[in-house]
Formats: sequence, structure tokens, C-alpha cells
Amino acid sequence: MANICICDDEEGILRYLKKQMKGYQVETFSRGSDLLKLLESPAGAEVDLLLQDVRMPDMDGVQILKQVKKIRPELPVIMMTAFGTVDDAVQAIKQGAYDYLIKPFPKEKVLGLVEHVLEHRRLAAENLRLREELCGVDSRESAVFVSRVFREVYDLTLKVAASDANIMILGESGTGKELIASALHRNSLRRERPFVSLNCAALSDTLLESQLFGHLKGAFTGAVMNQKGLLEEADGGTLFLDEIGDVSPAVQAKLLRVIQERDFIPVGSTRSKKVDVRFVAATNKNLEREVAEGRFREDLYYRLNVISIPLPPLRERPEDIEPLALHFLKRFATRMSKEIHGISPEALEALREYRWPGNVRELENVIERAVILTSGSTVQSDVLPLRGAARASRAATTDAAPPAQSARAAMVPLEEMERQHIEMVLKGTGYHKSRTAEILGISRRTLDRRIEDFGLLDCGCSGNGQNGLVS
Repeated sequence: MANICICDDEEGILRYLKKQMKGYQVETFSRGSDLLKLLESPAGAEVDLLLQDVRMPDMDGVQILKQVKKIRPELPVIMMTAFGTVDDAVQAIKQGAYDYLIKPFPKEKVLGLVEHVLEHRRLAAENLRLREELCGVDSRESAVFVSRVFREVYDLTLKVAASDANIMILGESGTGKELIASALHRNSLRRERPFVSLNCAALSDTLLESQLFGHLKGAFTGAVMNQKGLLEEADGGTLFLDEIGDVSPAVQAKLLRVIQERDFIPVGSTRSKKVDVRFVAATNKNLEREVAEGRFREDLYYRLNVISIPLPPLRERPEDIEPLALHFLKRFATRMSKEIHGISPEALEALREYRWPGNVRELENVIERAVILTSGSTVQSDVLPLRGAARASRAATTDAAPPAQSARAAMVPLEEMERQHIEMVLKGTGYHKSRTAEILGISRRTLDRRIEDFGLLDCGCSGNGQNGLVS
């Protein structure tokens, strides 16, 4: 059943339209501000169609339309207007409205237009689903959000996808950098060609070079056969280089050549191969600082960072916690064949209060664990492993600054925020490095380097490992 919102300051119009649309789920609003509050909430994602009056007492109808299009760009809007304000309705069409109705309108005309719009929306969604299936896209990769801050990120992603420019995705671990990279590829002209992903931090320099460029038999110990590299695999498509900030200077130089010359030399070979690849790179490091300190090549940085897409951490988009949690719940419940249909209010409150240092990836892990442990039809708060971590989060906030300085303390450099988060998760796991790396969504090697860079080796903690850290 389609969900329709009607916004008009005339009670008679609202009653008339609601009566005519008996086959739909209808919600009425007499104020534009109330409508916008709904659309900004998680429930707003369920709205399929909006009927909006041009003239409203609290906000101009066209201004409401502009706000609606910022929140839900894909939502079809039918404007309603009196005969004397047709020019306003035409202006609304230019701002993105689907169509308009002139009052008074007969039942047949209203229902005919509503049915046409909803059918068009259904067909568009079906076509998108079929295209994704043809391209081998898993529906789990679709972005789930209701927040305005992530809507701006996703709109930017779709806007730049059609270009062939190299993209740099910036953000903390677990914020969804690979999802955005995949969305860039799916919406690009290269969508019919391969999307290849490589985590640069997970490999040693020798293995990384072999994975990227391929090698010939006998090029090094263990090279028992010719191996095609990921650059060649991604020819014509997109190569996603995650954790690009961890690449060594030697590999950086070779990557620069590929970008500039569009060719590469496999390990152990003397002959170059041509390649056509769009590069999408991602990092949770401050690459400008890395360049300034000589750890990352400036020319490579600017070659990769033609357009940058910054991803907000989950704590800055709290509106998305509930829809993301429900999305993961549905996925894991289906996978495990369990009849779990919701999350209790207490559990949702616990999820909202937690700081999520591991971002969306950590939320996904928490929900998977909750589904495993839940025996009833609803996830309860006692199966969420957040209590100790939540206390550590609050303690870290309290220790960082007194209440009078809390607003100022929140405005800290990204590097300091990263250090605080790593220290907080270390405390929450009892300084267990493997578990900490898993929560943060980074490799053990990257965590070890962060611990050393931030001086966390001297944290004075107790444990079974060196300097109090447990492997």
C-alpha cells in the first residue's frame, strides 16, 4: 500500500482528498513545517507521494518544495493551486514538481494523476532493480540513510559519478568508503566493466606490488606461474584503492606512472602494458599532513584527489542509526532464518547513545551478534555489547574536558579525535589489539602503527601483553 502525504491549510480539501484515497495510507498536514519534520525522520523514507498546496500560512509552497527536494530528491510532488496562482504552480514544476492540479479538481482527475505517478515510480524502481541485477550488484550495497548530511554526500557521489575524474574518499574507518566507491562505479559510464577493490594496508609491499601489477613466473621466490594483476583485471572499469595512505613510496611512484602514462610493467617483466582505469582511492589519514611530512607524494596526491568526497562518522548522523540497524537486522535474520521483526525501544535508545568509534561497520557487527543471541521476535538491550563501551565513551568525554568546556572540547583536530577513539576502544576491549582492530575496521598492522604514532604504548594500562597491550 502506497504512503501519501497531503499538505494543505484548508481542512475541507484535506478531508475530501483523504476520503477519495481509501486504497492508500494517507497522512495529512495543515502546516509545511510539520510535513518537513516527518520527512526528516526515519518514517519519512516510507513516503511515496506528496500532494502540496502552493499557498500555505507558515511557509510558501514552492519553498516547501525546495526543502522537500533537498531531503528526498526522488520523491514525486504534485502541487495543488487555485486558478489565480497557476504561475506559481508552473514555477514549482521548474523547481522539480512532477505535475500540478487546479482547484477545484474532480475525483477522477486526482485519482488518475496519483495512480499515474505511483505507477511511474514503481516502474522506475523495478528498472533500477533489474539493472542492478544485470550488473551483479548486491542489494546489500545500497546506501541506507535518512539524514540530510549523508544525503548531501550521496548527491555529490551521484553528481561526480558520470565524470571520469579520479576520486578521493575521506573518512574514518567503517564509514562506508567502499560503498561510496561502488556507487560511483555503478552510476558511471564504466558500469559494464569490472569494479576491483584492494585494501592496501592488508598487504606487504612485495605482495601489494604483485597484486597491483601482476608478475611473471620466476619473478621472485614463490612465483611459480604468470599472474595477472588487478590493474589488468580492472581495465576499462574502476580500481578502488582502500587505505591508500599506507602505500610505500616505491609503490606510490609506480602508481603515479600508471595514472600519467596509462601503462604499467608487471613484476619481472621489461615490457609495459596499456590500461584504462578510473582510480577511486580512500583513506582515514590526513594526506595533506602526510604530504607535508614527506610520507606521501604530492604529485600522486593531486592526481588522485581531483574530487574529494568526505564521509561523516556515524556519530554525526544519528538519524541514520535506527534505519541502518533495522536494515542489518533484516539481512541477518533472513540469512539465519530467524523470525526477528524489530528492536525494542530500550535497545534503540542504547544504540543512539553509543558513540560508534567503529562507525557503520561496528553497528553491523553489533546487530549480527544481537541476531545470533536473540531467541524471541525482538532484539532486547541485554544482547547489545555496548554497556561497557558506552561507559568508556562517557568517561572519555568527561575526562577530556569539564562540562563548561564540552562544546569547545568537541572542536578538536581530526587527528586528536582519532587518537581519542582508538584509546577509548582499547580501554573498552581491555587493551586487546585484535578485538580493537576488528571494531575499528582496520588491520592489525595499521592499528600497531597508530598506537606507536599516538604514543599509546605508554598508556600505563595493565594486561598480559607488552606495555599492557594484549594481542
